[in-house]
Amino acid sequence: MASNAGITFRQLFESESSTYTYLLADAQTKEAVLIDPVLETIDRDLKLIEELGLDLKVAVNTHCHADHITSTGLMKKRVVGLQSAISKFSGAAADIQLSEGDHITFGKHRLTVRETPGHTDGCVTLVLGDQSMAFTGDALLIRGCGRTDFQQGSAEKLYESIHQKIFTLPESCLLYPAHDYKGRTVSTVGEERRFNPRLTKSLQEFVSIMNNLNLSLPKKMAVSVPANLVCGIQD
Repeated sequence: MASNAGITFRQLFESESSTYTYLLADAQTKEAVLIDPVLETIDRDLKLIEELGLDLKVAVNTHCHADHITSTGLMKKRVVGLQSAISKFSGAAADIQLSEGDHITFGKHRLTVRETPGHTDGCVTLVLGDQSMAFTGDALLIRGCGRTDFQQGSAEKLYESIHQKIFTLPESCLLYPAHDYKGRTVSTVGEERRFNPRLTKSLQEFVSIMNNLNLSLPKKMAVSVPANLVCGIQD
């Protein structure tokens, strides 16, 4: 799947946790960035990167995941010069500790960090330089959003993050979440502002919805969170 001019773009899927991994590369220099890679699909991802002749520079996680283990640590052992990145507020180890306004560059392109806490303190949304695409992690999902009942979750923070940092992007900006459980792959800012059943509500209504989801904890949470705090590398 190709995207806008000068960028090679692939959206990849891991079925157990319904996680999307995103690969972006400068079509000329071949420098690449990988977003939210999953341990179980490391061989698939590295094979694709090799097939496309890409030079993977940074593997970034949008937050410290609770439902799967990241492959960034193991990937660093297999890709010379690869750096890992995550928010400085995540509490997780990485080569690059990201803050609001930081840039992750690949060739002549870049992703800009917008801090979007609420699902976790360390959630970030990564916005392409021309604001044509944004990778929202678990903060904003397609017609939904990340839960706020564990890992520093705050419904009030999440509501503010989405409205101030994501819904202020151009209406045509394509939104790519970290997960989808219904087979959907992409949305837009305009769509979510109009049709998201949670985020079209008032703050008070949103908080009430989020406080009454009564969801069970992710199956892999007890394993995933400790592993992801150390870049996915376990003893």
